[in-house]
Amino acid sequence: MKTLLKIIGIIILLIIVYAVIAMLAFSKDYHYEKSIVINAPKEKVWQYVGSLKGYNTFDPFSKTDKNIVITYSGEGNKVGDSYHWKGDKNVGEGEQAITEIVPNEKMVTRLHFIQPFEGNAKGTFILTPEGNGTKVTWMIDNELNTMMKIMKPMMDNNMDKMFGQGLGDLKKLSEK
Repeated sequence: MKTLLKIIGIIILLIIVYAVIAMLAFSKDYHYEKSIVINAPKEKVWQYVGSLKGYNTFDPFSKTDKNIVITYSGEGNKVGDSYHWKGDKNVGEGEQAITEIVPNEKMVTRLHFIQPFEGNAKGTFILTPEGNGTKVTWMIDNELNTMMKIMKPMMDNNMDKMFGQGLGDLKKLSEK
C-alpha cells in the first residue's frame, strides 16, 4: 500500500511540476501551421479556400457535429463577410469573419469563440505555386491564457490531426 501511495504521490508531483514549468516557460503567443501540396492550379484550390462557404466544405471542425447550424452574412468571399456557427459541446459556438483577402493568394479571418470558452484567434490560408501544383499553408494564431499554456501539447496534437484532415479533404476536392 505504501508503494502505491508513493507512486501516486510521484505522479501528482510530476503533474504539478509540469504545470508550473508550462505556465512559466511556454509563450502566451500560440502559432500552429501545416502545409500540403495539391496537384491543381491555385485558381481551382481558391474555390474552396477563398470563401467561407468553400471553407466549410472541407473544414474538419464543423464536420464533427452533423447537426451544426451555420448562418452566413454576405457572400462569404469579401472582407467583412462572416458566418456564425452553433453546434454541440464538441463544436461550441462562434463566429468567423474575413479581415483580409488577396484573390488566389491569401485569406485571413478573425475567429471569435463564444462557447465552450471565450476567445479570439486569427486564421490564415496562403497559396503559393509549387511545381505544377499549389502549396497551401493553413495557420492559426492566438494568445494563450496561463491555464491554456498547460494544454499546449494537447492543442498541438489536436491541431495537427484536424489541419491534416482538413488539408487532406481540400486536396481530394481540388484534385477532382
